[in-house]
Amino acid sequence: MSKAEAFDFASGLTGGIRKEDVLSTLERYEKYHTCYGGEEKDRKDNYTDMVLDVGCGIGGPLREIAQFSMTSITGLNIHEYQITRGKVHACALQFNVSWDDDHSHWCCQCSCEINLRGVSVILQALNRRVGLDKTCNFVKADFMKMPFPDNSFDAVYAIEATCHAPDLVACYKEIYRVLKPGQCFAVYEWCMTDSFDPHNQEHQNIKAEIELGNALPDIRLIGQCLEAVKQAGFEVIWDKDLAADSPVPWYLPLEKNQYFSAMGFRNTPVGRFILRNMTKGLEYIGLAPKGSQRLLHLLLKAADGLYDGGR
Repeated sequence: MSKAEAFDFASGLTGGIRKEDVLSTLERYEKYHTCYGGEEKDRKDNYTDMVLDVGCGIGGPLREIAQFSMTSITGLNIHEYQITRGKVHACALQFNVSWDDDHSHWCCQCSCEINLRGVSVILQALNRRVGLDKTCNFVKADFMKMPFPDNSFDAVYAIEATCHAPDLVACYKEIYRVLKPGQCFAVYEWCMTDSFDPHNQEHQNIKAEIELGNALPDIRLIGQCLEAVKQAGFEVIWDKDLAADSPVPWYLPLEKNQYFSAMGFRNTPVGRFILRNMTKGLEYIGLAPKGSQRLLHLLLKAADGLYDGGR
């Protein structure tokens, strides 16, 4: 997840939400997700040694949580490029790292230069060299069939990942298998609320826009996800829609009439007109990759879906 794009974790009173507030809120959320209500003493008293991040992406939350909770975390992801990026960022925690714009090469204080294409073995060796293999390890694998023995982890969490599972019950059962008995699994899931009416065409259209723009499969209802967890063998200790009692709507930055907000102006009709034409011009002269206009169209449709769905 890109922290700069995590508008849904921000809150503000006037609609003018600062970037610093978004980053701070996301950081707090990642910590909240890991140990709900946990102060430093509680974290130390309830220290867990081996934790699994299911569908870790490039490892942003993984690194934040590892440093905050003082745990050893294994990130599991089926995408080779994201795994490679995650290992590079883990190394960057130890070295003064710089890379070129397309991330094809990087270099650091140890005077090494590595091509990121196909370097999993080299980067893992570098992780081991600096000691990060114990805190930020990455494994390329399918979370429907994980390469771990039974009862391997003291805790497991997933952030916007298991929604991509073709069979949610089977996915949760696999997580149950690798989790030690009596330990906890925390998950943050894309879900449709009970307000969704599958027979309402407007609701169906909104759902389709969200799925298309966010590369999501069929989004499940909250009740379906909870039932899948139970069928997998878990006991649901706590569940909550964090947006339900938020003092400020999470979708506020997507409001289309924020003409006097620097961040919100881009979502106004005028702002979108400028953005579309800038993207068209940049793609035409080759400064933006081919397909940028189509991608922008998908993202704007997703923004509309999220805003209308939130309302």
